[in-house]
Amino acid sequence: MSTVILGRTGLAVAQDGFGALPVHRRSVEDAVPLLRRALDSGITFFDTARGYSDSEEKLGLDLSGRRGEFILATKTGAGGAAGFWSDLETSLDKLQTAYLDVYQFHNPGLCPKPGDGSGLYEAMLEAREQGKIRFIGITCHKAGTAREAVESGLYDTLQFPLSYLSGERELELVRLCAERGVGFIAMKALAGGLITDIAAARAWMRQFDHVVPIWGLQTEDELDALLAAARRPAVLDGETLAVIGRDRAELRGSFCRGCGYCMPCPAGIQISWCGRMSLLLRRAPAQGFLSGHWRGEMEKIKGCTSCGVCASRCPYQLDPAALLRENLRDYQTFL
Repeated sequence: MSTVILGRTGLAVAQDGFGALPVHRRSVEDAVPLLRRALDSGITFFDTARGYSDSEEKLGLDLSGRRGEFILATKTGAGGAAGFWSDLETSLDKLQTAYLDVYQFHNPGLCPKPGDGSGLYEAMLEAREQGKIRFIGITCHKAGTAREAVESGLYDTLQFPLSYLSGERELELVRLCAERGVGFIAMKALAGGLITDIAAARAWMRQFDHVVPIWGLQTEDELDALLAAARRPAVLDGETLAVIGRDRAELRGSFCRGCGYCMPCPAGIQISWCGRMSLLLRRAPAQGFLSGHWRGEMEKIKGCTSCGVCASRCPYQLDPAALLRENLRDYQTFL
């Protein structure tokens, strides 16, 4: 695989990264061989988080004996210094490593800075002095927070959603990171599973020589598709651009990206799934979403009180309650 230099970190990583959130849905027996095969196939950047259930533990079980072969990033969602140190020590233990290449603040409400009263950035600096982390990163879904972090000069990497559905605001961030020497780690490169052509997605992403997409892989078939796209890279020719154009026409605008930050719902609704059910029915095998389980989950939408909790948490400023009602009406036409 081609390599990318991750901004001023100087870290050389394969152009395709491994986003390890989905492996928490797999058993240890399934996840460990998948991770091992990814590394054997040339993927050298693995991203996880303390908040991803047992993802860190599975990475530690599989990759700890090969620590020098890959770059490792994880995240803390702590709101203060005490939680930061607890998360860091737990992550090091679960990952079976003495250090992290990149340690990231996980979608903080505000951009941590020295002297802000939280003690978070000071803790990052101390952890770096102790040799427990090498570089400081931040992940977020809000463009304003992301821009503030990049312009502050305090962060070596930014992790932010980026795909061929992204608009000018996101592309400005990509350019700003290049100007400031900040490594750009692209999450949601497949828009939460709504982009189904990984070859086209990868061809579009290859325009940016400082961007590392972290593909959320959880099955051997998904890894096979990525590796096939890497062996015979698509180019942005007329055929690929036509695929991208069709997806942009269908998916740009007010649709749920499935990030899950709206959860939990006081009414027990699976917003990040039910709020994009119309698209899932049309862009994935529909039969699985017409099961008794999903009928029951969609029925819960009728209990939505429009309390506004989900809207207050949505980083894309959507109206999840309205999206849920629209998706329920459409879902019922499939029954």
